[in-house]
Amino acid sequence: MQIHLLNTNNSILMQFVAELRDIHIQSDRARFRKNIERIGQIMAYEISKQLEWKTVEITTPLGTHQSKQLAEQPVLATILRAGLSMHQGLLEFFDHADCAFISAYRKHHHNTHDFDIVVEYLACPNIEGKTLLLIDPMLATGQSIELTYKAILQRGTPKHLHIVSLIGSAEGVNYLKEKLPHATLWLADMDDTLNEDGYIIPGLGDAGDLSFGEKI
Repeated sequence: MQIHLLNTNNSILMQFVAELRDIHIQSDRARFRKNIERIGQIMAYEISKQLEWKTVEITTPLGTHQSKQLAEQPVLATILRAGLSMHQGLLEFFDHADCAFISAYRKHHHNTHDFDIVVEYLACPNIEGKTLLLIDPMLATGQSIELTYKAILQRGTPKHLHIVSLIGSAEGVNYLKEKLPHATLWLADMDDTLNEDGYIIPGLGDAGDLSFGEKI
C-alpha cells in the first residue's frame, strides 16, 4: 500500500487539523465543517498529481494552446454522514465527478464495547475501470473502509482505489495494509492509539456529531 501522510511537511493543512482537534473551537459547528471542507480541497489537489492527464488544444481569444486536463474524473464515494463536508471539498475540485454515497455505521452489542459494521444504503454509479476515491474522515479500525469497499464492488471493479481520511490510527492503517494492499491511502494526520470503544486517541471526537449534531 502506498501511503501519503500530509503532515510530513508544514502547511496550512496542519492549522485546519489543529482547529478540528481543539475542544474550544469545536463548538463552532460551521467552522468545524468548513475546516473539513478545506482539508478535502487540499487533499483533492494532492491526489490530482497522481491521476492521469491528457493534452488538449484550447482556443484562446488570440490563438491556441496545448493545455493539460484530467484524462477522466474520479468517482467520489463517501461514507455517510461524517464524510459529507470532506466530500464537498473534494467535489469543488473534481467538479464533474460522479458520486456514490454509502451508509455505514457501528452497531454496538448490548453492554459491551464490541460492535459490528453495518452497511445499509448504497447509491453508486458504475465504477468499472474508474479511479475511485473512498472518503471517510476518521480511519479508526479500518473495518468500515473494508466493508464499504466490498459493497461498492457490486457496481464494478475500479482500476485504482484511493482511500481519503483526515486522521488515521496506526492500527487502522496496518489493517488496511493487510486487507487492501493495492490501495493508495491519503491522511492529513495519524495517531497511535485506539481506546476500548475503537475511537482514535487523541483524535478529535465523533466527526459526524461535531458536524451535524448528536444522534440518538
